[in-house]
Amino acid sequence: MVKQERAVRTRAGLIRSAAVEFDRDGYAGTSLSRISTAAGVSIGAVTFHFSSKAELAEAVREEGDAVARAALEKVTAERESALSAVVELTVELAWLMEHEVLVRAGARLARELPDGASWSDIWLPTVRALLDEAYRAGQLRDGAPPEDVTALVAYLAGGAEAALRGRLGVKGGPDGSAAQLNRVWRLALRGVSAAGGFGEASADAEAGGDRPEED
Repeated sequence: MVKQERAVRTRAGLIRSAAVEFDRDGYAGTSLSRISTAAGVSIGAVTFHFSSKAELAEAVREEGDAVARAALEKVTAERESALSAVVELTVELAWLMEHEVLVRAGARLARELPDGASWSDIWLPTVRALLDEAYRAGQLRDGAPPEDVTALVAYLAGGAEAALRGRLGVKGGPDGSAAQLNRVWRLALRGVSAAGGFGEASADAEAGGDRPEED
C-alpha cells in the first residue's frame, strides 16, 4: 500500500513537472532528462511510469483537459442564462490558463503535437450549443447569429491565450487575462459604436479590402 501511494505521488509529480517544462519550452524543447531533474527523480523512475516523452505529454494533456472539462460542467450547471454561461466559461478558461500550468501546457501541446485534437474541441462545442440556446431564447440580437458569435468566442479565447503568453514571466504587468477578457466581453455585449452600428460590411471589406501590391 505504501509503495502504491508513493508511485501515485511520483506519477502525479512527474506530470506536473512535465507540464511546467512543456509550457515553458514546448514539446520539441523538452527532454525526459530535464523533466526527471525538475521532478527530482531518476530517469529510470520516469521511464518506469512513462515509456516515452510522447506518452508523458499525452498524460499532461489528459490532466489539463480534465481540469477544463470540470470547469465546463461547473459553469453550465450553475448558469443563470445561456449567454451569461458563455461569458463565464470563456473568462474561467482564461483564468485557468493563467493560473493552472496543466491547462496551459495542454493547450500548447495540442497545437504542437501533429496527431492531437485542438484544445478548443474540448469547449467550443459546448459554447456553440449554449449560443444556439441563447438564440432560441431571444438573448442574441438580430445580426448576431450563433455561428458568428461562436467565431467571436474562439477569437477572444485565442487572443487571451496569446496575450497571456506575451506576459508570462513579466512582473508588474497589466491585469491578468481573465480580468482583461471580462472587460472585452463587456464591450462586445454593449457594442463599441456610438452611432449604433455600421451596417453590413462591404464586399471589399469581407474579402480583406484592397491591398497594396508588393514591390
